[in-house]
This record gives sequence, C-alpha cells and structure tokens, in this order.
Amino acid sequence: MTVAVLAVGLVFLLLVIQFRSYRLPLVIFLTLPFSQIGALLALRLTGTELNIAACMGLIMLVGLVVKNGIILIEYTAQLREQGIATLSEALAIAGRTRLRPVLMTSMTAIIALLPLALNIGSGAELQKPLAIAVIGGLSISTLFTLVVIPVAHLLVGEPEHRMPEADRRDETCIQ
Repeated sequence: MTVAVLAVGLVFLLLVIQFRSYRLPLVIFLTLPFSQIGALLALRLTGTELNIAACMGLIMLVGLVVKNGIILIEYTAQLREQGIATLSEALAIAGRTRLRPVLMTSMTAIIALLPLALNIGSGAELQKPLAIAVIGGLSISTLFTLVVIPVAHLLVGEPEHRMPEADRRDETCIQ
C-alpha cells in the first residue's frame, strides 16, 4: 500500500511539474479509479487472487494509464498553441488524431501480456495475476481515457499559462 501511494504521489508530482498546473494532472488522474476497478474486476472474473504480483500490476497501471492521458492532453495543448480557436475544437482534433496511438500502446501491452495471462510458458504462473490485472485495467481505462479526459478537461478549462494570448485577454475582460 505504501509503494502504491508513493507511486501515485510521485507520478502526480511529476505531472504537476510538467504541466505547471494541478488541473491537468487531476483530469488525467480521473481515469485511475477506472483502471483499478477494471483490474480488480478482471482478477475477480478469472478467479485469480489478489497477491503481490497483482498489486505490482495495479501499480504498473498508474504509469500506463497516465501515459495515455498525457498523449491526449499534451497534443491538445500543442493544438491550442498553434492557434486552434477553442478548447473543445482542440480536444476533438486531439481525440481523433491520438486515438490510434492510445489504442496501439494499450493493445501492444495487452497482447504482450496475453501469454502470461493464459499461463503459457515457464514462470507464467507467478506473473499471471500481474498480467490479468494490467490487461483488465488497461482495457477499461483506455475507453475511459478517450471519454472522461476530454470531458473533464473541457469542464475544468485550461491552466492560465497554457491559454493563447487572446483567450487570456478575454478572460481578464470577463473578470
């Protein structure tokens, strides 16, 4: 439990430093509960016990899920810096453009872990819970990444330093 909390905390801190904001890391972290639920559900459905290997899978999911969120959020920010008129337009374009990379990275991890999950090969028995947890978590979280992150990003808006200059002036006039 300590390692999991430490991993989440360090990843969150790294994202705050990268995005220079608390908003976007919180948006990305909204998909973490879905990944953990997906992992636990997969373990339950397969009758696999929650052991140390499965817990390692839960911790690995933190990095894998956050990576997908970063792919989407960072591209949205790049589009806004290039002058895409609104955040919603940038999110729609980013969703279409980054759909394939998000799906490919998730599917690659899932396919790579299938032999372990199916208990194929020597030593697979020990790592089977890890593989099942990661496959279950990535399957669910990938779908939620493509839906929850854009909606949440739209709701919380952009950090002040990421807004194009014209939007900052408009927001200042409104206040």
